[in-house]
Amino acid sequence: MESVYRSVAGIDVHKKMLAVVIRRQPDEQAEYEKRKFGATRAEIQHLEAWLRAQGVSEVVMESTAQYWRPVWYGLEPHFRLHLTHPLKTRAPRGRKSDFRDAQRLADRWSSGDLEESFIPGAEQRSWRWLTRTRVQLKKKLGVIHSHVEGLLEQGGIKLSAVVSDLFGVSGWAMLELIGQGVTDVEVLAGKARGVLRKKDRELQEALAGRLEPVYRLLLRQHMEQVRLLRRQVEEINQTLAEAMQEHLAALHRLSKIPGVDLYAAQELVSEIGPQAAAFASAEQFASWVGVCPGSQESAGVNYSHRSAKGNRYLRRLLCQIAWAAIHTKDTFFAGLFARLKPRVEGKGAAWAVAHRIAKIVWLVLHQEVEYQEKGSAPPNERTLVRKFKRLLKEFGSVGLDVRALFRSTTPSPRVGLFSRVRTPR
Repeated sequence: MESVYRSVAGIDVHKKMLAVVIRRQPDEQAEYEKRKFGATRAEIQHLEAWLRAQGVSEVVMESTAQYWRPVWYGLEPHFRLHLTHPLKTRAPRGRKSDFRDAQRLADRWSSGDLEESFIPGAEQRSWRWLTRTRVQLKKKLGVIHSHVEGLLEQGGIKLSAVVSDLFGVSGWAMLELIGQGVTDVEVLAGKARGVLRKKDRELQEALAGRLEPVYRLLLRQHMEQVRLLRRQVEEINQTLAEAMQEHLAALHRLSKIPGVDLYAAQELVSEIGPQAAAFASAEQFASWVGVCPGSQESAGVNYSHRSAKGNRYLRRLLCQIAWAAIHTKDTFFAGLFARLKPRVEGKGAAWAVAHRIAKIVWLVLHQEVEYQEKGSAPPNERTLVRKFKRLLKEFGSVGLDVRALFRSTTPSPRVGLFSRVRTPR
């Protein structure tokens, strides 16, 4: 009768080769089999055939740069795959080799001591590539914007001091004429649209400059790059709209959160999935993103509460959402920021708002609930007492005696808020 036991393969991934170790444990003593493969598609197919012939069902590998991706994609349809960060399984100094690293991966997975990374499915991975590429394209647009403004400064053109957006309708039309060599300020100012027409005199003064032929060439090239990037962003937007057609309900629920627009909702779904099924709780999700306080404790002393490095795309996105929600009037997040700001600096309070938004995002996706805005909560008694104490201290610093005021306004018997405030003597 054939014995039943699990076989697991550990793969140490490199750019040109793969070190593979199969771990079997039919009894108390584990057995190992080692073999090297190349990293090409044909070699990965040979690896897949060999693992299947050896009865392997679980495969563990490290996330080495980008080199683990083709291995993962080639083996994904046939095995249960597990990915871990190299820092989590680093070998001691002087005890490192390719096969030892692969064997360590297999041993740690078999003992249940392996901390795995979250790898979404193929469809969600494609969404991630689209949304992350869109972020990078928009960053490039910002860089080009700075370059164009620098070129205008070379010719003494202060257009950005009057126009709020250089790449808006009015600013773009003026830039096209400047790139063609037009220097007549009346013609250039005539391209203004909307309320900008009221600033005709300011526009003419700001446009009274001249670009050299070299700078006009660079300006035209930058504008061509902007056209290309805008076209690419639009293509990505259309592709994402078609790909996420089945998840419009989740996008709609996310869009009800203050600060979350359609693009932000698409990024959230692409990073964590339409149900956030990979995270068991809101706290776990916030910890994975890296928007909760960290811990650096030793000998009972916590030396740092700095947040851990999590998903940098979601950290950036949640901070942007937090600042947008803070500047939205009559919202819970605006009130939360106002309550926290006196105790911590502005960025720290915004970070706390991002933490709260992360938990709400998990609830909206995982439990499929609707976000309901309840507005800013009124300050509690503890907050009012703290504010009164601060005011008393400020009055005393300028020599004002408020004892008589409190004696005349304090109710008798002393109960409620004033009973907790001690007047200065």
